[in-house]
Amino acid sequence: MAGEQGWLEERLSLSKVAWLGNRIVPVGVSWWYTFGSATLITFVILVLTGIFLMMNYSPSPDHAYDSVRYIMNTVNFGALVRSVHHWAAYAMVFLVALHALRVFFMAAYRYPREVTWIIGVVLLLLVFGMAFTGYLLPWDQKAYWATVVGTNIAGETPFIGGWLRTLLIGGPEIGTVTLTRFFTLHVAVLPGLLATFIGLHLYLVIALGISTPPSKTELACN
Repeated sequence: MAGEQGWLEERLSLSKVAWLGNRIVPVGVSWWYTFGSATLITFVILVLTGIFLMMNYSPSPDHAYDSVRYIMNTVNFGALVRSVHHWAAYAMVFLVALHALRVFFMAAYRYPREVTWIIGVVLLLLVFGMAFTGYLLPWDQKAYWATVVGTNIAGETPFIGGWLRTLLIGGPEIGTVTLTRFFTLHVAVLPGLLATFIGLHLYLVIALGISTPPSKTELACN
């Protein structure tokens, strides 16, 4: 066993990253500081359940709805996995919003954590994007008309609204290209960006440490 550890250490230098787990937790940290970790756990759950769903889902207007019914009614544990994915998505939106509010109201965005805050805002927007693109994938009436409303809202953006709406739906109306684009964004583009920015976010949190809970006087000044 010792020989195996030496072999790995020589090639991976694991001891050099041992400091990642040796962090000092400031006095006064409470459950309010766990929303970030809870959000990360929901992201992992979504990735794992999403992989299972992708194996049985067909991203085409002719088969998308039927493939979801197949997952729910025929695939072993399909209904359970889809339900976990569904509620984990809601939980992630809720938790990342609470995490952002906690950071804001406890002034954890101040020096030297400004970049950490900016990356966190990007993550918040990416999570909203994941929720929006995933909503269309069941391809039922509720999903379709919700996407119509959402893309029309995007179309009201000053100057670039028309271009943005066309970019999202791939044409004048929601159809096959829209479903393909939303599926690609949901399972490849946005998760990749999320994983990248989560890595950067965690690195900064570890490198800079957990922010010290502000005193009542500091909160009053902010």
